[in-house]
Amino acid sequence: MGVDRPEEADVPPDGHADHRDDQGGGRAGRTGGVEAETRPRQEYYADLRVAVSAEESVTAQRTAVREQAAAEKWGETAKESRWMWAEYQRRWPPGERAPADRSEDPPGSWRGDGNRVLYPADNARVESACDRIAEREQEKISPALRATESQDPDRHLIGFDDRLKGRDRIKEKVYDGIDLLKRSPEEAVSLVHDAIRYTFQYREARYTQGVRTDIERLKDQGFELDKLKNSWSGDQYKGINSQWIEPDTGQRFEVQFHTRISFEAKQLTHGAYERLRSEQADKFEELVLEAFQKKVTTEVPVPPGADSIPDYPERGADAR
Repeated sequence: MGVDRPEEADVPPDGHADHRDDQGGGRAGRTGGVEAETRPRQEYYADLRVAVSAEESVTAQRTAVREQAAAEKWGETAKESRWMWAEYQRRWPPGERAPADRSEDPPGSWRGDGNRVLYPADNARVESACDRIAEREQEKISPALRATESQDPDRHLIGFDDRLKGRDRIKEKVYDGIDLLKRSPEEAVSLVHDAIRYTFQYREARYTQGVRTDIERLKDQGFELDKLKNSWSGDQYKGINSQWIEPDTGQRFEVQFHTRISFEAKQLTHGAYERLRSEQADKFEELVLEAFQKKVTTEVPVPPGADSIPDYPERGADAR
């Protein structure tokens, strides 16, 4: 709705406002059917601020009602999804795994799932690389992420205590890098993009602008954006994952951007994701797992404009 600015009050061409008592004007006359503004500038802006504040209050109330309705609907979805997952586990119970035979492994070696083995020399080099990752996280990366977090009280870092990936999981990836890509232990560790990972959580109404702003804040901290994948239009996972580089050391880390509901959906479907990633499920089980993920993900509300945030530099492999 347009509002006449004080310096542009409607005045006849001769420069004189047409003051007539029979127009019922009170404090203002009318010219051409438009009431002339006669309030002092300060009073006008004070009234305008009250009107804007009232409109913002109504908008905030409507947003809160929508978010509450979405939360209630999600609560039912989450409850049903937990039941579905329990039924899946009843149908496909986790297999009993015999403990790996380490009786002939030399001291200082590491053995993981799938007969993955790092012998003492390689394992020691990976341990040293993991120590360096922990130092970089503690000394530079986490303080910068906390500083970024402090700039906006409407969102926060969640799961911060789990920001370092477990060393067994890093070593599984390192073993694959050494074995399949013929990398050195140090090179293989450097390719683990989520050895350090963070998650920002936003309210739905503030999500899109918040993500855009935080991406720029991370750049202002000196970090280099390496990749960004927007999965809000996907049917198996919703959220945004990004990969960053700390330029002084070349250390990679991951930042995910979620709403409360999209993060909870990720947690609910993580077991299915891990099972699919293991490539141990048969075709029928894969269909069941994918249907479960889709069922959960479909119920996640997409924040306004979230799917407009572009990938960088282009859509690539799943970085979840």
